[in-house]
Amino acid sequence: MRHAPASAAVPSSVPVSVPHLVLDVHDDGTLTATLDTRPVDPPDGVSAWRRAMFAQIIDHATGDRTIAVRVTVHESDGTTFTDILPAAKRPAPEPVAEEKSEPRRAVKRQRGADPISVDGGDGFIAGEDVAVALIAAHTDATPDGRARALLDPAVVAAARAGEVVLVGRVSGTIAVRSLS
Repeated sequence: MRHAPASAAVPSSVPVSVPHLVLDVHDDGTLTATLDTRPVDPPDGVSAWRRAMFAQIIDHATGDRTIAVRVTVHESDGTTFTDILPAAKRPAPEPVAEEKSEPRRAVKRQRGADPISVDGGDGFIAGEDVAVALIAAHTDATPDGRARALLDPAVVAAARAGEVVLVGRVSGTIAVRSLS
């Protein structure tokens, strides 16, 4: 049986702390943001935070998501939502390659096949999210309620799919289309 080193058993004197971002939503759609009780002002040129700026508020308050944050949203109807958003994993920077003295040959990139267009027909609600099953993608219905999806032929070939299903998440409309 292995035992932890004695130093690991001693509790740390530094408490673990996650910043707390509170967003208060007002009836007009604006937000008031505070981070650990300090106001988070919107960027220059923006008069007030708005609901559509949620991701921008998170990025602004966390230094582009370099730290985790606990977010509490107080809706204008009295409901409250809380979540913890982890810091985003950043890819390690690629080392700068030294330039070679020999000339480079142009590499021709091979173009993939054109996307497969699927017309789902009518019956969808304008702007609703329409699921495309395999589910390889999502698309939005047009203002007149039509749905159209562009599928990557490589995905279709890999799935050996002969049909696609479009599902309106709000309307419940279902359209099954052949891919041949």
